[in-house]
Amino acid sequence: MNVIQTPLAGVVILEPEVFGDARGYFFESWNREKMAAAGLDCNWVQDNESRSRFGVLRGLHWQAAPYTQTKLVRVITGAVLDVVVDIRRNSPTFGGHFSVELSGENKRQLFIPRGFAHGFTVLSEEVVFAYKCDQFYHPESERGVAFDDPALGIDWRVKPEQWILSAKDRKNPRFAEIEPWDGDER
Repeated sequence: MNVIQTPLAGVVILEPEVFGDARGYFFESWNREKMAAAGLDCNWVQDNESRSRFGVLRGLHWQAAPYTQTKLVRVITGAVLDVVVDIRRNSPTFGGHFSVELSGENKRQLFIPRGFAHGFTVLSEEVVFAYKCDQFYHPESERGVAFDDPALGIDWRVKPEQWILSAKDRKNPRFAEIEPWDGDER
């Protein structure tokens, strides 16, 4: 497993070693011992999967304390532009974002610790997106920030007229209006 650091401390790209032959391929999507050795030790409690079509934009979301989550996200089929925004009040990269293309082809995963808003937009005709969480989903603690806030300056790589959004994601507050994360723990 290749661990690639990003400009946002704690957010890393994981590139698995893929073994392929005439039958197909195999790779470890998570190995607790190897990840702990890389400083990524988690106790996953929930796996989620979604299917979406081109132009769907989900995000930017996180859960407030005491239900904050670390996530490990990946694409099974298709491709997304995956985006994280640093909402850690005392971080030198507060308000900064990072994006990476995740696909069934490249098999990259993105490890997202607490303190980041997360979202993605679908770049392929269809995508199956999977993610692990170290805290259960708690609807009352769900928070969001406007995906199109000019202060964030995110290029979602899909034209605005092609975006497909939930009613909830259309109403998220601007970054300047959110309650930043202070490093609270459960």
